[in-house]
Amino acid sequence: MSDIHKTDAPIVHRPIFADSTSLTLPTLRILQEDGHLYPDAELPDIDQTLALKIYDTFLFIRALDERMLASQRQGRISFYMTETGEEAADIGSTAALKDNDMIMAQYREQGALAFRGFTPDQFMNQIFSNEKDLGKGRQMPIHYGSHKLHYMTVSSPLATQLPQATGYAYALKAQSKPNCVICYFGEGAASEGDFHAALNMAGVYKVPVIFFCRNNGYAISTPSKEQFAGDGIAPRGVAYGLKTIRVDGNDVLAVLKATQEARKLAVEQHQPVLIEAMTYRLGAHSSSDDPSGYRNKEEEDVWRIKCPVTRMKRWLILQGWWDEEQDETLKQQHRQTVVDAMKKGEKVSPPALDDLFTDVYDSLPWNLEEQKAALEEHIRRYPESYKKSSWRFGHE
Repeated sequence: MSDIHKTDAPIVHRPIFADSTSLTLPTLRILQEDGHLYPDAELPDIDQTLALKIYDTFLFIRALDERMLASQRQGRISFYMTETGEEAADIGSTAALKDNDMIMAQYREQGALAFRGFTPDQFMNQIFSNEKDLGKGRQMPIHYGSHKLHYMTVSSPLATQLPQATGYAYALKAQSKPNCVICYFGEGAASEGDFHAALNMAGVYKVPVIFFCRNNGYAISTPSKEQFAGDGIAPRGVAYGLKTIRVDGNDVLAVLKATQEARKLAVEQHQPVLIEAMTYRLGAHSSSDDPSGYRNKEEEDVWRIKCPVTRMKRWLILQGWWDEEQDETLKQQHRQTVVDAMKKGEKVSPPALDDLFTDVYDSLPWNLEEQKAALEEHIRRYPESYKKSSWRFGHE
């Protein structure tokens, strides 16, 4: 075989066809559903402080999701997406990173942002698109972003963050920075062309990126069996030359362990990694979705037993680091914190209309100047439609 072909495959003299059974990856699981460890399990690097921070973030996200979904139903916000049932995936993996590693999220990773220190007020400012929103009210709810916390702003189009993650990781490598990128996406996004371009480029150029697939079984209403015929998403990583591992996405210790090892590979060896976390979305895809149309309660009940929050709580109690009284107290504290932040955030004025035109060009081109003048004239012509004091130009 010529050395121009990058393969060490043996030579055979009769046809052998590979199929999906040729590569079936195992699933890493450390924590049992009752809170005990598997006898031969290897723990991640975790102490009481880190464990309680992870669990605290779990409970905050549960409180945030519960209150915001109710607020959408009340008409107080326009849109929301919960991550109920998937908390171990993004929070557990983020806990394995350095604070200045870049996070590129899809749209269901508010837990990663909360773990990094995004405050309840900041969540509400973004969700209500008020003048304190870091994005200046230009994005729909849950499209968070924070330069300070190294969390790239969420983008609505599916899978665009994947090639961006490879490019960002290439820059880290070129600058010899000791950091990596983690890029979250669902198994549905793996059907987009961006997925294949991103993984292929990462594999070829050996960049420090961790692709983290949350395989929750559904691309909105389409079950996995109707999305692909292979053994999940993980074998695709092997095909593109990435180190690949599959984990129980509801086992926070398995997620933490896998990501800690993945970061070492990415940063120390410039070896890209694909992690496939097998999990389940207990809630709807979004506040616009009704999951009863494509799955049944019996299926959901099976996965409720596997709840990552309950599983971790049981482990914490067995460690002597937690108890039921503390649990209930913290739940109530987070609920009150979220409610207080929500009431505060919805009273803040929307951004000034100037912000519709700024931050694209150093100085406004003539066409945007004309559009801005036309908008000002429109508001002056129809003042009754714009009674709110928030409809104003400038930040006076």
